[in-house]
Order: sequence, then C-alpha cells, then structure tokens
Amino acid sequence: MNKADLVNELKNRNDFTRQQAEKIVDIFFNTMADALAEGERVEIRGLGSIFVKEYKSYTGRNPKTGSPVVVKPKKLPFFRCGKELKERVDLS
Repeated sequence: MNKADLVNELKNRNDFTRQQAEKIVDIFFNTMADALAEGERVEIRGLGSIFVKEYKSYTGRNPKTGSPVVVKPKKLPFFRCGKELKERVDLS
C-alpha cells in the first residue's frame, strides 16, 4: 500500500473528497515527520513506534579502495513493530 492507496481508502470509507483525504494524510505524515525531526518518539497503539537513533562519527573503509573514510555522525529513524501487529501478521 502506498500513499495514494491510503488516500483512496480514506476517501471511500468516509465520503471525503479526494482533496480532503489528501490533506488529512499529508497532515498526519507531516506531523509525524516534524515530531521525529525534533527528536520525539511517535507511538501508534496497535501498530508500533518510530524513534530516532543517533550514531556517533566513526572511521569506516571505502569498499572499493580499502582506504579509511571518516563517517559523519547521523540520526536515523527506526520502526519497532507493536505486539498486536505482529500477532495480526502472523495469523495471515
């Protein structure tokens, strides 16, 4: 399922116009992205949680040349699946 599928499902189940459904989906995802950018954790009961993990700088290797390369510190989002979703997926 992609964003367009989600918009169509929201539109069909609630008698929204396409523009209203797109706006709702955009608000939902933009709010989540803004919270993650501020370092907050996003938790949706029954689905899971998304959090930001910070990595320090380290020295890696260029796989082509083998020379050392300094990798800058970074932050990456991670998704942890909730118990209810795990059980629901396992049943199918």
